[in-house]
Amino acid sequence: MSGFLPEHPGAEVRVSPNFGPRRETLRPDMIVLHYTGMASGAGAEAWLCNPESEVSSHYLVYEDGRIVQMVREQDRAWHAGKSSWFGRTDINSCSVGIEIVNPGHSLGYKAFPKRQIEAVTSLCVGIVGRYLIPAERVLAHSDVAPGRKVDPGEKFPWKALFAAGVGHLVPAAAIRSGASLRAGDTGADVEALQSMLALYGYGVEISGVYDHQTEIVVSAFQRHFRRRLVDGVADQSTISTLQRLLASLKAASAK
Repeated sequence: MSGFLPEHPGAEVRVSPNFGPRRETLRPDMIVLHYTGMASGAGAEAWLCNPESEVSSHYLVYEDGRIVQMVREQDRAWHAGKSSWFGRTDINSCSVGIEIVNPGHSLGYKAFPKRQIEAVTSLCVGIVGRYLIPAERVLAHSDVAPGRKVDPGEKFPWKALFAAGVGHLVPAAAIRSGASLRAGDTGADVEALQSMLALYGYGVEISGVYDHQTEIVVSAFQRHFRRRLVDGVADQSTISTLQRLLASLKAASAK
């Protein structure tokens, strides 16, 4: 492919060779947000367009709000890697991937500038409108690949997107001392927690054992929905926030 017209107004185009046809579906029904985790945006853009990297994304958003489109939305970009949501493992085929320039946790993780978030929000609004993507399917890379990925991380301002009608969010329950579930616990309460996480979409086995995978998934949930404390412990704040999310979905579906 030599080029294409951008699907987001004002976006620049730099074609990545790292893409293919979508499988099983011709239309995306999910947005996955990432951070680049590299020292510079230019370096990330070059890597995403390098055939040797075998990675890409539909969009890249710089700190100043500049947007670069590298893969057409109709095509399958290679951004999610090994991942799952509601048991589906080919996330690349059902999603639009957006890389957000930020050095990430290993290179000096920092707050996302306002202009960058405004650009990400505008981009997401357009994609949601084109494909009627449900609010609860605007996700973090860490949601679909818990443990393996932690981006865009706990500093990402999901509230700003939600205020513009993008994504699913409820007020996080206050953190208080009290009973909690943690690694090594077993029983019906653990099974109930795992069931709620799976019902929301996370890949977790419903075993009644608070194993390492459960701890990882709880951390991923906290990183998106209860960002103040990410520790893998299912305290009452974490459980209540999860219950509120599920209740809001049920209420929305009943309308």
